[in-house]
Parts: sequence; structure tokens; C-alpha cells
Amino acid sequence: MTSSPEFDLIARHFTRATRHTTLGIGDDAALLDITPGMQLAVSADMLVAGTHFFPDADPRLLGWKSLAVNLSDMAAMGALPKWATLAIALPAADQAWLSAFSAGLFACANRYQVDLIGGDTTRGPLAISVQIMGEVAPGKALKRSGAKVGDDIWVSGTLGNAALALAALQQRYALSAEELESCISALHQPTPRVELGLLINMMAHSAIDISDGLLADLGHLLKASATGAEIHLGRLPISRLMHQRMTEPAVQQMVLAGGDDYELCFTAPARNHGEIAKLAGLLGFPVSCIGQVTATPGLTVRNLDQSIMQVSQHGYDHFNQAIPA
Repeated sequence: MTSSPEFDLIARHFTRATRHTTLGIGDDAALLDITPGMQLAVSADMLVAGTHFFPDADPRLLGWKSLAVNLSDMAAMGALPKWATLAIALPAADQAWLSAFSAGLFACANRYQVDLIGGDTTRGPLAISVQIMGEVAPGKALKRSGAKVGDDIWVSGTLGNAALALAALQQRYALSAEELESCISALHQPTPRVELGLLINMMAHSAIDISDGLLADLGHLLKASATGAEIHLGRLPISRLMHQRMTEPAVQQMVLAGGDDYELCFTAPARNHGEIAKLAGLLGFPVSCIGQVTATPGLTVRNLDQSIMQVSQHGYDHFNQAIPA
């Protein structure tokens, strides 16, 4: 019996040897052996052409990002990612596109030791849905609801470069070719902070990944924890390119609410401040304290002059914002 084009496509582009899997791609379901005594952490994200990425996006970079944004959710839980599934709708079975996309996807999977164990393919408008699964010790998962009054608020990496690159690509903000080159990888090839998540899950009280903008995602964490916060614009970790423009309201908005950063925002008791600060040297990227958790509900942002900022937009709205086709 001859195989179908769909199975041939899956076998050619998405079947690889696995590391953590008893039975992977090729059957009706995968079989997994969970490490005894561990809990399973599960998350899923969808990327849709024209909403989350340009329809003509580089397929290799898109493959990386499709998995990386899910790994960021594992990092925010302090979980070790192990398995992923992929469901993808394609306008056509473009072999060159699929080869580049799968190369990017598996480059990310290999970097973080994740097995692709199944999924689905179908014809339709380009859309990519990845489900990620990982393990975390019982009681050790970082949740949004754990922030406590007096906690320090920390952010990894730098904020705003992805939003700045997107604004430049959409011709909403002028950058030179050299300036765009310096920030565009933040948009197209984010780095999930998996190692950081594993290191802080014994020190932090709560965490969330920054996908829709710092203010929006920190706001979700504060709401879940029934707390408030005060953060300082001048303490936010930014690149040299952003620093040169930080007095511009549009740039401040990108840093605070631009989205697509995929950095971690977490809270931890003040007694762990020194230990957490040392992680920057260990990991090779900034880990910055930007404020404190307060008992008063709401989120206060102090401007560069310490006045209270009025912020017009708190984050990305999936139903009112999109990347133009």
C-alpha cells in the first residue's frame, strides 16, 4: 500500500529521533514515560499569518519562534521542557518552505532537548499551533498567584527591541538598516529563558513570561496574586539602541507594552536579591530588579523623573491588533 502525501510530508520534514519518548511520530498517539514523582506541565500557543507574523516571514526563523514562544511558557513555570506536538495548516505543500521551517523548528528543539512527538497537518490559511509539555517537581511550579507584598520584581534580558523592530518594519518608526539589524532578532528569533526558570523555581514566589507587554503580563500576575506593584521606568533593562531614545513617549510605550519580548518577569523575596543578581553573570544576560510588590491594588509606573506615568496602552490585544498582510 502506498503512503499518502500527508504522511510523506510528515516523514520527510517532521520525523526525527527522540530523546525522552517511548513511542513518537508514526502511530495514532505518542507514548511518554513521566519521571516518577514529577508533575506534567502543559501549554499551547497558536501563531497565525497576518496576526502574529508577516505572511512572507522567513520560514526558518518562523520555525524557531513557533517552538520558542512555547518554551517561554515552560520557563515561566520553572519546568523542564521535554515534548512538543505541532499542528499546522498550510496553503500548499511547499517543500522548500517546509524544509526551512522544520530546520528552524528542530534547531530550537535540539538547543533545548525537546522531542517533537506528533501533531497534524492540513490545507488552509497558514497557522501554526504548538503544544509543549514538560516536568516540574510537585509544589515547585512557579505560578502567577504566588507574589507576596514586599517581593522584588525582576525582569530578564532586555525589553522593547521586538516592538521597535516591528514598528520599523511597519514603517511606524524610522530606523537605519544597521539599527534594524541590531534589534530584529528579538522579534524573529526570541530566546526562551528556560535555564533561568529552572534556577529561580526555588527562589521566586511567582513568574510569568512577557509576551503581550510588561504592563499587561505583570498586571495578570498581580491580579492573580491580589497584590499591586510599583515599578520604575529607569530600572527597566533596555538595549543601547533603546536607551538612546528612551525620552520619546513612543519608545517608552514599546518598552512598557510592546510585547513579543518573551522574557521572564518574576517576583522573589528581598532576602534572595543578592543571589538572584548573581545569575546575570552565570547566564550571560541581564536579570534586573525593576520594582516591588505592594499591598495597594494596581500598577504604578514611575517615570524617569520619578513622577507617576500615565500609560495609554498596557499590552497587545489579540482581537484588535494584527500584523498587516
